[in-house]
Amino acid sequence: LVFGFNKVREAPTPEALAAAKMKGQAAHEFALQTTEGKVIHLSDLRGRAVVLNFWATWCEPCKVEMPWFMELQKQYGAQELQVVGVQMNDDAAVEDVASFAKGMGIGYPILVGKRAEQNAIANDYGGIAFLPETVFITRDGKISEKTIGLRSKPEIEESIQKALAQ
Repeated sequence: LVFGFNKVREAPTPEALAAAKMKGQAAHEFALQTTEGKVIHLSDLRGRAVVLNFWATWCEPCKVEMPWFMELQKQYGAQELQVVGVQMNDDAAVEDVASFAKGMGIGYPILVGKRAEQNAIANDYGGIAFLPETVFITRDGKISEKTIGLRSKPEIEESIQKALAQ
């Protein structure tokens, strides 16, 4: 009975199974505006490894990761890494998101959109069950990994290195 209980506890969550199924699939194209009003298409970033981070201003674990993403963007930017944040606040004012990002010292692009746009992109990437969620995309536009929840900086860096290497 104890063995069986432990096996049940070790079973992957539906979210983890969905994330694992995405590995190796082509990343879905999207277009959203940055907080500065520039439209970014995922295809604009082809040839670069992309870290696509879904977050919200109210998400405390997101606030932990964001400075790490900024540091890793600086560290790996010359190797063609691009971190992109997709804010998932329901219809938050662009000015509020921009102010929040500036206060956090974030220099990578933060994408904003209406709830329908945010949900469409989230659904294209397997849905967003929890925040933060991060998708690591290789230079050739394939998903190398999708992570759910807060991870340590070394774990994030390892995922970035894998995306850059593929």
